[in-house]
Amino acid sequence: MKKIVNVLFAVLVSLSLSEMAIAAPKAAAKKADAKEAVTTEAKGAAKTAAKTSAAKTDNKSGFQPFAVYTDQGAKGNHFAPSGWMGDYGDLKINPGAVEKPHNGKTSMKVTYSAKMTQGAGWAGIFWQQPANNWGDRKGGYNLTGASKITFWARGEKGGEKISEFKIGGISGEYPDSDSQSMGPVVLGNEWQKYTIDLKDKDLSNIIGGFCFSASKDDNPDGFVIYFDDIVYE
Repeated sequence: MKKIVNVLFAVLVSLSLSEMAIAAPKAAAKKADAKEAVTTEAKGAAKTAAKTSAAKTDNKSGFQPFAVYTDQGAKGNHFAPSGWMGDYGDLKINPGAVEKPHNGKTSMKVTYSAKMTQGAGWAGIFWQQPANNWGDRKGGYNLTGASKITFWARGEKGGEKISEFKIGGISGEYPDSDSQSMGPVVLGNEWQKYTIDLKDKDLSNIIGGFCFSASKDDNPDGFVIYFDDIVYE
């Protein structure tokens, strides 16, 4: 009898050890799966945090695009091409030109005859807010946060020389808060994008949202040029 009991005990011990041997890998596998799930979750959280951080970096100021002109009659247009200068009688403007716009249905067409109607030898246009505001009244927009203004331009023939592209610079009792310019620029007959850097500029009150000027000396026969998608970014 004692021998039988010993045999049964040995069998039970053997079975327990077998069960433990089977259970150990299962537990280890579960632990590994749990560790992998935690690692995957952590990686996912890290990726999400990285994307959020990148988004914040890309849009530090929160400034939204602010258009001067995108299409004729567009609700998002700002400023008016009202500040005609120099030989203003030599200028014609068509804000609804349909000849090969860069984007949308229309572009801004400017014709300069170079006839020296006022005897100045040059001409230009300021886009102003409100219209015809030369700093003698309050106006303008607070464009703080913008880092540049971009625009597209082309000449009808190519070779048209623009003395200056500019923003701001209107003086008077209520002047522009700052100014920036680029030029001279020689246009091609295909659309090209231009950028005026506005970093570190005081854009808290901009009356003259966009401007160009050109001379008879550089364009003795005048020119036809086009602008499109003039946007602060």
